[in-house]
Amino acid sequence: MYSVDEALAKILPEFKQLSARQVAISHAAGRVLAADVTAAIDLPPFTNSSMDGYAVRAADVQAANTILTVIGDIAAGTFPTQIVGTGQAMRIMTGAPMPEGADTVVPIEDTDGGDRMASTLPTTVRVNHAPEAGAYVRPIGEDIQSGQVVLRAGRVLRPADIGVLAGLGIAHVTVIRRPKIALLSTGDELLNVTDPLTPGKIHDTNGYTLSALVRALGGSVIRLGIAHDTVADVQRHLDRAISHGAHLILSSAGVSVGAFDVVKSVIESMGAIDFWKVNMRPGKPLAFGQVQGIPFIGLPGNPVSAMVTFDVFVRPAILKLGGHSWEVPYDEAITTEPFSSDGRRTYLRVQVDRRDGDLFARSTGSQSSGVLTSLVNADGLLIIPDGMTDVPAGTRLPIRLF
Repeated sequence: MYSVDEALAKILPEFKQLSARQVAISHAAGRVLAADVTAAIDLPPFTNSSMDGYAVRAADVQAANTILTVIGDIAAGTFPTQIVGTGQAMRIMTGAPMPEGADTVVPIEDTDGGDRMASTLPTTVRVNHAPEAGAYVRPIGEDIQSGQVVLRAGRVLRPADIGVLAGLGIAHVTVIRRPKIALLSTGDELLNVTDPLTPGKIHDTNGYTLSALVRALGGSVIRLGIAHDTVADVQRHLDRAISHGAHLILSSAGVSVGAFDVVKSVIESMGAIDFWKVNMRPGKPLAFGQVQGIPFIGLPGNPVSAMVTFDVFVRPAILKLGGHSWEVPYDEAITTEPFSSDGRRTYLRVQVDRRDGDLFARSTGSQSSGVLTSLVNADGLLIIPDGMTDVPAGTRLPIRLF
């Protein structure tokens, strides 16, 4: 029986970061940048106003209640050709370029124009308050300067990053490819979610939960569907995974010792497989191997066991393929009730409260591997370490928050 750490040490070296490709920035959020992004232009590309108001010369408005002659309007998207001279001003909108001669903007609220631009251009404007020189002026390159490295390789692109790329006129970026994960559910007892239940049958929950987990990690899903417990049907489904270029084949059920578990024989004929017992609860049975060079991980069939073993073993593998940091972040929580374990590393479904800077964990109820609502109601997995059997209330334990 392997420990969790021993099993991870065998699995993770088989997964390498995928190659890079160019994608449109509209599809780049959440992806890992594979090359530095260097600005080819300044942002902003011209000196502009940060307020609706009047572009003036600071030397002309050193005193309050100065009256200036208004010589024109500057709308956003236009470029002024007039020069602001002594005693003059131009009405200007937010984002519009500053005219030559002006070095300061007086907001409309600080003039006799009130708090709203009139539809017609006034002939004069009174400045009620003397502004500081350079007020409300955004200089060229204030945000980004040409030649500056804006985003570094390895960064997970966020919405703000996409906005910067658009502002720089960069339509495509080089990112790590999305891992393609082929999902296979096995078992004669399984039905599609749209099929009516019949005696002895259940709906395939794992196909949907695992698919959602893969997508949450940035992977793309190849849904292989449900394979019956026959060699021919399992092989037919695995052939589809190969033809679609999967980077990982993930199955649920069929990895135990039941009389109808045929996954082992099929994968051995197409590649190689090991069936392991892992010293953890839930999720003791685990399979790992390869199908024509594609890594294969077989998870238990019970819904909670499938999701917990996914979190422990599959999650870091997918993140590693996609170029993400895959180390698991742990917090620490204090138990509010006693727990017990059989000595295996145990992943308890718990709810969490934060009080005075500490996290306090309590059970979501039944810890049966078939009670999926215990995960629905959970904030995370509280981890009882290997060898610990009795956990008194008040014990500090590591917790993996969702």
